[in-house]
Amino acid sequence: MIQALIGPVTGLLDKFIEDKDQKAKLAHDLATMAERHAQELAKGQLEINKAEAQSRNIFIAGWRPFVGWTCGLALFAHFLLFPTADVVTAYLGYETVQYPAFDMDTLMTVLLGMLGLGGMRSFEKMKGITK
Repeated sequence: MIQALIGPVTGLLDKFIEDKDQKAKLAHDLATMAERHAQELAKGQLEINKAEAQSRNIFIAGWRPFVGWTCGLALFAHFLLFPTADVVTAYLGYETVQYPAFDMDTLMTVLLGMLGLGGMRSFEKMKGITK
């Protein structure tokens, strides 16, 4: 939200402040403030993630593994199970089954996002930051 306000506020600086140096300093301060705000939001989310990961309650800490296994099973079904079943049913002389269509864009967005997070976790472990 703050990012959306920076452009119009910076435009208003042109109308009310004539000194170019002061105008540039205020524009820089506004942009810096937005960056700091975004960093504070990210830090807050990291703390929430840390608390969730440390929880022993499956409904709090278990949602990420659940989503990961769900994505993995969907990929397994789409790329291995269904094609293999098609080959086996064709070999046995049965009519092939029409399988449901996958929304691969959404599935890959979720899965690649999780794999990216998993990669960062692996990097932390490799560097000895976490146990």
